[in-house]
Amino acid sequence: MSDVQYQGKITNFWELLKEHNIVIPIIQRDYAQGRKDKEEIRDNFLNALFQSINTDTPIKLDFIYGSVEDGDSQPLDGQQRLTTLFLLHWYAAVKSQLLNKDIMNVLKKFTYETRISSREFCNTLVLNPIQITKTIVLSSQIVDSAWFFLSWKKDPTIDAMLRTLNDIHKYFFDIENLWEKLTSDANLISFYHIELEDIGLTDDLYIKMNARGKLLSSFENFKASFQKRINDNKWDKEKEFQDTFAFKIDTKWTDLFWIHRKENKIDEAFNRFISTIAMCRQSINKTDNRLQIIKELQDKPDMVRTNMFDENDFIYLTECFDTYCKVFDENLNVKHNFPLFQHAPAENIFSGIVFEGQNASYSLKVLFYAQTEYLIKVSEFNQEKFQDWMRVVRNIVARGDVEKTGNRPTIIRDPGQFYGVINLIYELSSGCEDIYTYLSSNQIKSSFAKEQIEEEKLKAKLIVANPDNKSVIFNTEDTDLLQGKISFALYCIDYEAGMALDIKRLESVKNVISTYFKDDKDINNDLRRALLTIADNDGNYHYYKYWWSFWNVVNANKRSLIDSYLRSLEFYIYGRFSEEYKIYIKKLILKLMNNNLQEIVTNFTPPNDMPNWKIRLIKEPSLLNEMCKSNHIAIPEDEACCYLLKSMRPRDIDGCYLVK
Repeated sequence: MSDVQYQGKITNFWELLKEHNIVIPIIQRDYAQGRKDKEEIRDNFLNALFQSINTDTPIKLDFIYGSVEDGDSQPLDGQQRLTTLFLLHWYAAVKSQLLNKDIMNVLKKFTYETRISSREFCNTLVLNPIQITKTIVLSSQIVDSAWFFLSWKKDPTIDAMLRTLNDIHKYFFDIENLWEKLTSDANLISFYHIELEDIGLTDDLYIKMNARGKLLSSFENFKASFQKRINDNKWDKEKEFQDTFAFKIDTKWTDLFWIHRKENKIDEAFNRFISTIAMCRQSINKTDNRLQIIKELQDKPDMVRTNMFDENDFIYLTECFDTYCKVFDENLNVKHNFPLFQHAPAENIFSGIVFEGQNASYSLKVLFYAQTEYLIKVSEFNQEKFQDWMRVVRNIVARGDVEKTGNRPTIIRDPGQFYGVINLIYELSSGCEDIYTYLSSNQIKSSFAKEQIEEEKLKAKLIVANPDNKSVIFNTEDTDLLQGKISFALYCIDYEAGMALDIKRLESVKNVISTYFKDDKDINNDLRRALLTIADNDGNYHYYKYWWSFWNVVNANKRSLIDSYLRSLEFYIYGRFSEEYKIYIKKLILKLMNNNLQEIVTNFTPPNDMPNWKIRLIKEPSLLNEMCKSNHIAIPEDEACCYLLKSMRPRDIDGCYLVK
């Protein structure tokens, strides 16, 4: 392949227009550089052109490429720049009074297919030169012309062109010999023109590149600004054109997002992908304002800016794009084979980041970062090792502090926690190729999620010592109740560090948990009655005392019989009073290995000192089923009776059933 095929042909607008008709295809968006809200972009571009013309300093406008067919050049990328250059050349010819028939015939070769009105305006503008003076408002002069149709004012492309012409007049009226400078061999304003057919690409890329709506998007603004940063710093200097950011972002990487899109818009997907990488890199780089940036990008991914990336970040970003292209090109199976619980995306982690919803959670972004680190760092993809690695990260992300209410919030709730866990994952990723061997033999410096890391190290040692342990550990940590943290299950089998793992006993505990604690509906009154039959090691039948509030209506202590959702059980297992109360759940689980809930209740023989109201709650199902919808009771100091509360906070005794 020749250099021209790689680098394109250096040309300028006038030479390109003489050689080809420039036809903005119907699939392209309206001309947006002239919109009111794009003043800064327009001003920056015109100022760059002005500085070049005014100082006779050549400027290259990067790459403009598209398809050429039957003499028509249809730009894939560069429509905005080409339109502004067309307006500038028309202005220069009119101002210099050089708009003769030959120049008209060339300028007429620039046209729009997007709207009939846009096409007719461009053609009519060329055919009707006007008198330009320093003080005129160019747009008004055109709109007031006899040939201008008032309906054209509704065309957003024409409206934007008129606004740009006003700014062109402001910048270029005082430039002498403007036409000569634009069209001379000095080539002051040039660009690389690439014909896609010469580099093996086809017209369907038009559709992919324009799956971004009709307005100039925040991603397009970012892309242009980022390309300037890349060029200014020469980050792509040593690369062939087909390997540059400028080429890949509009071809190979666009293909990646297009193929897996959910609808015909992909700019938001690009924003989400790039902003997620920026959040992770800000964390790894420990930048001074990282927390502010992380929060900003979490709230608004389209706020990603080029100054958030240094050269190493740029290299990492391109690696990420290339890596996911490879994943889909080679059909690598990166879908998790274990539950992600509340963090589960609808399809896969990549899709969850870029396509599902307005913005992914902090937790899903951590999972995405972990997945990306494995794919980049491991040269030979291994399905089992990849799943092991992602499972460990899942466990870190899934375990959260259990609040007093029994709620289990995600562990990653703010920028500081995101920063902490990303650096933990970065440290762990040194061993992602074989995470269990790594964890079993290395100290972890990060202090984030230290308790869970200690558990992961313990599990790693058990798995490395005996691979047969792996299956039961995985099955246990995948239960809805435990969600990655199995220390309670190990407590149930009286496991202590250094012991051999009793696989059969742990399997039995897992089976009970899977059977009786798999869904919120499992926290029912049969379970509550069974718990009332369980005594702690001191013989106290007080499982409900984990929660307390005072009911001043009858001067009694309010107690909770466990709310009707699975997460409330975690307060017993991992909450602040767990050392005192988890024994009740343990003993119930051990009983459930051999008996079901009804058998436990039926076979229970109450001790002589058990209050009658408690015996009745155990033996009479209707009391809790019909009279205690709140799952809360109130017990006076003498414990001679209890009240079944109609609500969690009843203001009077009416409707609260007395049990003696």
